[in-house]
Amino acid sequence: DEQARPQDDLFGHVNGRWLSEYQIPADRATDGAFRTLYDRAEEQIRDLITEAAQSGAAPGTEEQRIGDLYASFMDEQTIRERGLTPLLEELAAIDAAAGPDELAGALGQLQQAGSGGVVGFYIDTDSKNSTRYLLHFTQAGLGLPDESYYRDEQHAAILAAYPGHIAAMFALVFGGSADDHADKAARIVALETKIAAAHWDVVKRRDADLTYNLRAFSDLSTEAPGFPWTTWLSHLGIPADKAAEVVVRQPDFLTAVAGLWVAEDIEDWKLWARWELISARAGILTDDLVATNFDFYGRLLSGTEEIRDRWKRAVSMVEGLMGEALGRLYVDRHFPPQAKARMDELVDNLREAYRVSINQLEWMTPQTRQKALLKLDKFTPKIGYPNKWRDYSTLVIERDDLYGNVLRGRAHEYQRELAKLGGPVDRDEWFMTPQTVNAYYNPGMNEIVFPAAILQPPFFDADADDAANYGGIGAVIGHEIGHGFDDQGAKYDGDGNLVDWWTDDDRNEFSLRTKALIEQYEQFTPRGLEASHHVNGAFTVGENIGDLGGLSIALLAYRLSLKGQEAP
Repeated sequence: DEQARPQDDLFGHVNGRWLSEYQIPADRATDGAFRTLYDRAEEQIRDLITEAAQSGAAPGTEEQRIGDLYASFMDEQTIRERGLTPLLEELAAIDAAAGPDELAGALGQLQQAGSGGVVGFYIDTDSKNSTRYLLHFTQAGLGLPDESYYRDEQHAAILAAYPGHIAAMFALVFGGSADDHADKAARIVALETKIAAAHWDVVKRRDADLTYNLRAFSDLSTEAPGFPWTTWLSHLGIPADKAAEVVVRQPDFLTAVAGLWVAEDIEDWKLWARWELISARAGILTDDLVATNFDFYGRLLSGTEEIRDRWKRAVSMVEGLMGEALGRLYVDRHFPPQAKARMDELVDNLREAYRVSINQLEWMTPQTRQKALLKLDKFTPKIGYPNKWRDYSTLVIERDDLYGNVLRGRAHEYQRELAKLGGPVDRDEWFMTPQTVNAYYNPGMNEIVFPAAILQPPFFDADADDAANYGGIGAVIGHEIGHGFDDQGAKYDGDGNLVDWWTDDDRNEFSLRTKALIEQYEQFTPRGLEASHHVNGAFTVGENIGDLGGLSIALLAYRLSLKGQEAP
């Protein structure tokens, strides 16, 4: 927008015309450079998958599994013919639960195949001993994005529509009209509202210190009485000796939800459990359920006008279940070796720029500076693709069984995760696939990871001028390194342990600067919205630190790369 002077509004000068003229495609809620790359990668992946589907690959090969998995999603006729039979078979386990203990066991069994539970869990490194894995328990049980949707006036219209959506879905599964299920839906939402009241908000649950609470599993029955913890764990398939110690992210949530487990009517809990399962499986069921589910979660909740094409949803499903098998094919075709070499150089220069910047911080004491530099030296960059690939050789995929494929795929991944407990930490593991257009910093591993798919124009081009690459992928590299020193990443040392390595004075200085940044971002409101919709600076501060630091460090790294010479 040439009406905006760059010295007054650089963002408007660069993006103003695009923002005023560009129309977001109907099948998405947002768009931009990341999405452009995502679209390109999605088409590349589709070509790889369809080739596998049509290749007649030998049974048992990864190509055969990928092709058959995709074909099972695209086989609409078989999906219609099977109808709700596989869902009703799973629902039978909930129906058969005679009491709270049996229902907890049924939930545990269903959670193994990706259904939701009232308590969530995952396996990750111990934040205070990064050489071991531990089971982590976390808040769960909501059908809306977070607890604010159940109490904040800003979300009142969504909450008001939620029972009607549940009733409509129940009508499609159990018969009758939505009105016939209105009372059941109201009871489910009432129970979820009570669960939500015990949830931590999005700001509090970011806090690495508050969410680390090491507990003996055997103590949960005393600290959170009422929920059958041992029964649930057994039906999750987790041996007791592998869960002797657990990390509880929100201890008071466990106490509250355990109280609700015995205080609320078992029939209400069974209604809630049915809804959790139906919602989890909606995307792989018949067209009417898919469409009704999209009407609420896509149109109303996300503002997306149209559901994505079926082939795009099929690609996402294959990505979720066999991501690294697909990634191997993607890398072979779309990631040249010279790109990795060029990225190695860029990462080294960005790291050197951070070293210069840390050394120039006037407010940081020598003691903290030394530890910050040590952490920087211990950063592990991962570029393009993993050193070793996940093994899918035991995963059974059938070309005419979408529902079964999804359950088996999720169970396969579940068992892979469970196998971590009691074993050595795998520092070669990736938490994104190579074909993902994104990047991440993992504080527990002190690693920065850049999948192959993001290493393409406009972010990265091995043949482009250095200035273009530093301004593109360089800012992304700087952003991810910056997360190691943001308000939460800075709490971890170079080995990935949650350790306070800051002096009190430095921590206070850092907090003052963080507070100022939070206050600055609280003043920002998206275009066209009222001030009440302003940015939640305390929630976004980690990303804000990453963005600002990443761009400034990328510019410094580019200048350092010139070695005193004029830019070409």
